[in-house]
Amino acid sequence: MWCIAEITPEYRKRMYRLLDLYQKDYDPTCPVVCVDEKSKQLLEELRKPIAMKPGRIAKHDYEYKRNGTRNIFVAVEPKAGKRTICVTQTRKKADFAHFVRDLVQNDYPEATQIWMVLDNLNTHFTKSFYETFSKKEADDILQKITFCYTPTHGSWLNMAEIEINVMETECLGKKIGSEALLKQRLQAWSSQRNSERKKIKWTFTKQDADQKLSKYYVV
Repeated sequence: MWCIAEITPEYRKRMYRLLDLYQKDYDPTCPVVCVDEKSKQLLEELRKPIAMKPGRIAKHDYEYKRNGTRNIFVAVEPKAGKRTICVTQTRKKADFAHFVRDLVQNDYPEATQIWMVLDNLNTHFTKSFYETFSKKEADDILQKITFCYTPTHGSWLNMAEIEINVMETECLGKKIGSEALLKQRLQAWSSQRNSERKKIKWTFTKQDADQKLSKYYVV
């Protein structure tokens, strides 16, 4: 919020919609799924690190080899303690469309409606599906989804950002030199969190927003 000079009526409308959505009781047939992505640079160690010993920290050489970047899609269902992670080489419209299709078909086949929270990245819109799939397949995917977009400069309202912060701290802190190792670490990390049903408890309400942010409201 520090970068927002004012909160317009459109900002408030989108914020209120999301805050109302987060207050709904958990319903597995209508899950709230927050989606975002994170890029990760692959850095390969050129010399084998010296392992940590009693009384001595691990040592890593400062030289490394750049092996490109990978995109990490993250979908988290906060009230179910469920997340899905996918690594792709790019972050194009087709990548997003395929990720969401797989979510719908593989992770939520029994859902009647999926409330999907997203920011306003240009790949996050319905045109990505119609440019990637046939009209029928795109229609079949989209009929199960209701997109809920954060306000501009309001990505803090997407709980996927919270999950990504945890992922960076617990899983991505060390150098990772290959896509295979990246996938291996993410799979282990997400599987453990899913088995423990790690949830996100969102407590910020519309009343909190009006109390703390009203000085920024534009009538």
